[in-house]
This record gives sequence, structure tokens and C-alpha cells, in this order.
Amino acid sequence: MPWTYILECADKTFYVGSTVDLERRLSEHQRGEGSRFTGRRDRLPVRLAWSGHFDRIDDAFWFEKQVQGWSRAKRIALIEGNWSDLPELSRRPTARRPLADG
Repeated sequence: MPWTYILECADKTFYVGSTVDLERRLSEHQRGEGSRFTGRRDRLPVRLAWSGHFDRIDDAFWFEKQVQGWSRAKRIALIEGNWSDLPELSRRPTARRPLADG
């Protein structure tokens, strides 16, 4: 099954990827073999922060590329399941309204 996923690294950065075998890919990242980004010692260990499955790998890859272009705040909203915050976080910072606490 195709997946898009977000890892939170030990240094609090996020890594976004896609795969057809999520367990294998997470294991590779934990061993420092998943990518150059997550292979750095200061980024290990990593934890799975979010994952979503897709019917087709090209859809998972497309969503990966979308999320890679997102701000940290927008990625956190996705991780926390705050779907309603995503449109507002897509606006330029100067055009945003304050989000409600909650």
C-alpha cells in the first residue's frame, strides 16, 4: 500500500517521504540509511509523526511533494489533524487571521 509520511527527527526537523512499504522505510531511516537528511547523527532517532495511505503510488508521491513545500506550521496542523487550519495556513503570513486557540 502506498504511503506519504512525516518523520520528526531528534533535532525537531521534519522529513517528508513516500513509500510502498512503510515499515521497511521507517526501519531504514532509523538505521540512518533512509536518506542523507535523516542519516545525520544529530537527526537520529526519528519518529513517525504522521502517515496517510493512498490507492496509487503516484498519488502518495504527489502529496509528498505538496507537503514538502508546506511551512512547519502547516505540517504541524496536518500531524495534529487540524484540517480546518490548513486553508488559513496556506495564506501569506501578512494575510492570515489569528487562529483560534484550542
